[in-house]
Amino acid sequence: MISVIVCTYNRAKYIYRCLSLLAKNDYDGKWELIVVNNSSTDNTAAECERFAADYPNAPYHYFIELHQGLSFARNRGMVEAKGDWFVFLDDDAFVRCDYLSNLAAHLSRGSFEAFGGRIEPLFEDGEPDWYSSWSRGFVSALDMGDKELLFSGSKFPIGANMGISRRAVELCGTFNTQLGRTENKLLGGEEKDIFQRIMSSGMKVVYLPDITVQHCIPARRTTDEFIARLGEGVGVSERLRTQNIGTWCFVKRCVMEGVKWCGTLLIALYYALRLQWSKGRILIHFRRYVTRGLMTNTDLRD
Repeated sequence: MISVIVCTYNRAKYIYRCLSLLAKNDYDGKWELIVVNNSSTDNTAAECERFAADYPNAPYHYFIELHQGLSFARNRGMVEAKGDWFVFLDDDAFVRCDYLSNLAAHLSRGSFEAFGGRIEPLFEDGEPDWYSSWSRGFVSALDMGDKELLFSGSKFPIGANMGISRRAVELCGTFNTQLGRTENKLLGGEEKDIFQRIMSSGMKVVYLPDITVQHCIPARRTTDEFIARLGEGVGVSERLRTQNIGTWCFVKRCVMEGVKWCGTLLIALYYALRLQWSKGRILIHFRRYVTRGLMTNTDLRD
């Protein structure tokens, strides 16, 4: 059984379309749709009610999680879910009609314990001039090609489209509630944390190219201000995550930040030589704020 978990916070604009596309899937196997409203203050609840009325036959279950934070909401979803697999979709991610049937075919093989699918950005105001293969992560996009691959090293699935088996969660634990977004604070790291635990245990995490979603990207998510907040959130999250493991892990992460700076500058130089200034500039802009969050005592949870 597949449990699709959609955690939502103030996404009234998108949540109905997200849920209705799932309900319209051509899959006739056993699945359930778990929606966790993380104390939204807009019309999200009303949109969920509209969905329930329009799709009365959908295997739909609705819960409210009062403890604010994406990790809390995801953990609540897993508590309520009855499936063998927990599949997480963002509330502004839109699936194709074959999403569940394709996924079920992969899961029936039983050769892996977690997966990440392809995530295509759906820019509401057009693709920004700074967008490139090196900046996909800024908009939670993921495209590793058309072949199934193993995630390894620093590569891991992205939360807009990912799944974890119940067995992996029972063995490796749930999402770290010290990490992850809370209201409008752009902390992260909870996905990297849980997938590193899974991979460290020897379980396979795979990329499935035909498990595809479109992820809506509004214009505000393409601004310099947002990219700066995102970078600082990544830095703070990495500091919290590595310090929780131990001092030596944090020191190694600081050294790696220097390596990342070298790579960033080389890529920026490449784009400068091609007269594509904006593509290189945004990488430096992002890295600057990652370093700031990593090396200072800023705590975006406050």
